[in-house]
Amino acid sequence: MRIGLFIGLLLLAGLTLTVPASEPVAEFVPKPHPRGYVALRAPKPPVIDGKLDEEVWKAAPWSDDFHDIEGDTKPKPRYRTRMKMLWDDTYLYIAAELEEPDVWATLTDHDAVIFQDPDFEVFLDPDGDNHLYAELELNAKNTTWDLLLTKPYKDGGKAINGWEIAGLKTAVAIEGTLNNPKDKDKGWTVEIAIPLASMKELTNQRVPPKDGDQWRINFSRVEWDTEVKDGKTVKIKGKPEYNWVWSPQGAIDMHRPERWGYVQFSDRTEDPPKFVPDADAGVKDWLHDIYYAQGAYHKKHGKYTAITADLGEALAEKTPRGGATIETTKRGYTATAGDAKRRWSIAQDSHLIRE
Repeated sequence: MRIGLFIGLLLLAGLTLTVPASEPVAEFVPKPHPRGYVALRAPKPPVIDGKLDEEVWKAAPWSDDFHDIEGDTKPKPRYRTRMKMLWDDTYLYIAAELEEPDVWATLTDHDAVIFQDPDFEVFLDPDGDNHLYAELELNAKNTTWDLLLTKPYKDGGKAINGWEIAGLKTAVAIEGTLNNPKDKDKGWTVEIAIPLASMKELTNQRVPPKDGDQWRINFSRVEWDTEVKDGKTVKIKGKPEYNWVWSPQGAIDMHRPERWGYVQFSDRTEDPPKFVPDADAGVKDWLHDIYYAQGAYHKKHGKYTAITADLGEALAEKTPRGGATIETTKRGYTATAGDAKRRWSIAQDSHLIRE
């Protein structure tokens, strides 16, 4: 089970758990840029029925196939998963295709813990500040779980389970038969329309976005090892789930928003322009390495440090252009880096802010 959602379930149940301190960072290693996708403007709204055969979807390119959540060092997922996006001034449209030879699902209650079934998940943080972001999960029965995260679980964040994506539309189409292990299925497809107005409470970004704007987003698929008992497909007890994602996280934790991908909005209705990498990615990576190193330092010393070299010589040597500062307080710290035009800061709760 993913550590973030496991902690969240305990919080929702009123239980407490000591969260492990952030892992130490021995040196600054530039990260591969998260994946990017250019979403075309929909010439007309697609019908949300789970079927992806409408003309409106044909111009939207498929994403790269999903990878293991930890990246390419892990085995390639055994089933293909991919997605595509469109948008207009009202909705962000998401389509997904999940290869699956035995499509099954059991959960029917809204806001149940959907990843206990095989599922498809969306994570959305429009302003990319690591705080106040949305998560949506759905299974092959089109049962949904939408929730709001105040901040990542590792930073003491809590899941607001009663929050709803107002006006959300979802649908599923199955290429085969649901819950029948006797035959072989092709898989299932998903169609989602997220009202852009529902994202206004999460961000200071423009809503609806403009041509060229970018939001942070990621997608995950949970899959289980199964067996057939009494004519039904069931999970094999003791086996962990698989997490297959669009933009790899580098850890078994979807709640590291800094590793999510980007959706870039385009006014074109066909022939998407090239994705523009985040010019501040290097600064943000450095600040996040400071964040993880400060967590390890605090675990060892019971305090934070204002000296970058205390956190690793390589971090000090790779200080971003424009310089960097760390200011500590009794309860935390603020690390700031970048040039005069674009400076960013991060705090002990991973809140990333453009100064």
